[in-house]
This record gives sequence, structure tokens and C-alpha cells, in this order.
Amino acid sequence: MTLLKGKKKILIIEDEKALARLLELALTHEGYETKTEYDGDRGFEDVSRYEPDLILLDLMLPGMDGIEICRKVREFSFVPILMLTARGETVDKVTGLDCGANDYMTKPFEMDELLARIRATLRPSENSAEQFEILAVKDLWMDLRHHVVKRSETVISLTKREFDLLEYLMKNRGIVLTREQILERVWGLDYEGEANVVDVYIRYLRSKIDEPFEPKLIHTVRGFGYVLSDKALGEA
Repeated sequence: MTLLKGKKKILIIEDEKALARLLELALTHEGYETKTEYDGDRGFEDVSRYEPDLILLDLMLPGMDGIEICRKVREFSFVPILMLTARGETVDKVTGLDCGANDYMTKPFEMDELLARIRATLRPSENSAEQFEILAVKDLWMDLRHHVVKRSETVISLTKREFDLLEYLMKNRGIVLTREQILERVWGLDYEGEANVVDVYIRYLRSKIDEPFEPKLIHTVRGFGYVLSDKALGEA
């Protein structure tokens, strides 16, 4: 049995009770603490109450399904999500990963492989420079490891998409980025939603990190796109 320091907590959201019980037994044997819910609504509520270190999430659930749960969780949390489903089609895997899942396993699966994937997901990468990386522009501060954003010592709550957009802007500080570049990097090549989504999310970010503070950091460069800079340029 592998004992983990501080016992990592795993939330199991799975409506197949026999499989859920098997997961509970295997994870407990490995030294994890577990909590199980059999429907999507209660499972989603437990994400905030239980504060798990990882979620095992079935795709097909009574109530809120796995895709909806994943999307809603990503609005406030970066907790690792490993999706479990009886479906094996590529489109389902892509949908699950695009909504924010970290990994995906198709039923039936080998328990040893699942446990290995859980260990890999929970194990911090010793060689990852980003786990310690702090991005800063003026008084705007982003901790990539803990997903914390502050401005003037004020903690700012961002959705996952807002966080990804701000990270891209901060990593390219002083560089004018076109809407096409931002859309491709933050939303992905296969995005087929509203064309003005970049402008919408820039407004969301400005309302949180710019409007209450000075100086303004996100600037519009007419005819080109957006740039994050502590120097006034273009059209704010």
C-alpha cells in the first residue's frame, strides 16, 4: 500500500454503485481519503464542500452530467479532473478535455492504470519551472502554481478562461496580440463560438483588474488587437 503524506482527498462522482464501491476500496487501500456521490447535482455541490485534491467524474450521470459539472467547476477551481465513461468515441474524449478535464479513461479499465494516472496527476513535476513561476506587471501579480491573481494586494477571482487569457497577455507583456492569436492560443483552433468572444473576455478582465485600479494595464491597439503593458499606448 502506498501511503500519501496528508492523505489526498478524492471525490468520486459515479452512478454505477458497484464500480463506485470498487473505486472506494482501491483508493482507500492506496492511502487516499474518498467521498462518493451517485448523481451529478450532489456531486457538484460537494466540490466546494469537500474540497477534493482530485475528482473522478463519470460522463453520464443522473442530474447534471459530467461535461456540465466539469465546465462549472472550471469557473472557480483548477482541481484535477479525471473523467470516466463507457463511451470511447474521439468526440467524447475531445469534449471532455476541452471542457477542462485533465485526463480521460474509457470503461472498462484496469485499476492499476487508473491508480497510476491518479498518482501522476497528483505528483508535482520536480522539473517544472512553471510550478514556481510568478508573473508580474506593475502591481498585477499572478502565481501560476497556485492560480492566484492579485492587484495592489487585492485577491482577484477569475474564471479558468479569464485566468488563461490573462496569463497569455502577461507572458507577452508589451507585445500587441491580434484577436486571432488570442483566440487560437486561449480558445483553441477548433473554437466555433461567437466571433467577438475575445472582446467580451477582455471586457471581463478589464472590469476586474483595471477599472478599480490605476494605471490601466490592458490597452486596445486599433486595427491590431490588445496589449498588456504598464505604459500607456494605443487606445485604452
